Amino acid sequence: MLSKLEALLEAGQSVWLDYIRRDLLDSGELQGLVAEGIRGLTSNPTIFQKAIAGTDLYDDEIRHHAGEPPERIFEALAVADIRAAADVLADVHRDSSGRDGFVSLEVSPVLADDAERTIAEARRLWGLVDRPNLMIKVPATDAGVVALERLIAEGINVNATLMFSLAHYEAIAGAYIRGIEHAADPSAVASVASFFVSRVDTKTDAALEKVGTPEALALRGTIAVANAKVTYRRYRELFEGPPFAGAADRGAAPQRPLWASTSTKNPAYSDVLYVESLIGPNTVNTLPPATFDAFVDHGRVIPNALTEGVDDADRRLAALADLGIDFDEITQQLQIEGVAAFAASFDELLRAIADKQARLAR
Repeated sequence: MLSKLEALLEAGQSVWLDYIRRDLLDSGELQGLVAEGIRGLTSNPTIFQKAIAGTDLYDDEIRHHAGEPPERIFEALAVADIRAAADVLADVHRDSSGRDGFVSLEVSPVLADDAERTIAEARRLWGLVDRPNLMIKVPATDAGVVALERLIAEGINVNATLMFSLAHYEAIAGAYIRGIEHAADPSAVASVASFFVSRVDTKTDAALEKVGTPEALALRGTIAVANAKVTYRRYRELFEGPPFAGAADRGAAPQRPLWASTSTKNPAYSDVLYVESLIGPNTVNTLPPATFDAFVDHGRVIPNALTEGVDDADRRLAALADLGIDFDEITQQLQIEGVAAFAASFDELLRAIADKQARLAR
């Protein structure tokens, strides 16, 4: 009998772990998860902030780097973790012919609106980590769209992040298609489009509750999945149709949708809502540990869930406008807040490292 992760893979979806911490690597836990079927790993500034500031796992290294600026210390710690994780996943990367086995490292969120500095930093991190199964995370801001196109053309793997709307997705997918057309070896480049889910329900539910009518309240907890289904339909139109045909003939792989922010925020909803509802071919779901454990324990594998009820998804999204809710405004605000939240985590992390330096020196 197939395990849950094997069944997901058979349905066309890879599961990546949305978590990194030194003990995950040193204890052999990540190797065990890879043996179970985890096929990649993602990180972000908030994950690193909790790992480095919230534990003593990195204190010896922080002490070793006494006198160096916090930014330099963080980079040393993060690069060491990313390299170690990439090495654990190297066999997955090789055995999947470069389709899976990736580890993501984010460009500093303070550069989110600066395309040239994002490109320069992505190039630097790519060279510094020096692993073929690295993905550089770039936010899907206007500047990030420009950066992604150029980085893909240069052969640098990119995880485009902080997408909340179909418009965000279309901009990133278009940039990937344009970039891959100029890549020297399209078959050697990989990318995913990280589309955020649960935060969409959190913010949209608040707007629906403010309207307060039975029609509005009935839509709660359904808009995020509807948004993802409509976006997946667009993925298939772009990457299984004429827009990508020429690149596919040259060996390029499609830029798979990756479902991010998949932990359920509202306890009234199933803790595996954003796993069971988002299964489909050529997708990735990145799960934090608690959601991963919940799915392995009691989740259901529903093949092609993403292609079921798409017309209903259209109707639910259209109903928002009928209720006077501007969904475009909600999703744009979510991206702005997402960039700000990662930047705040990055600042908190640097302050925590500076505080630890001072304490350890004493």
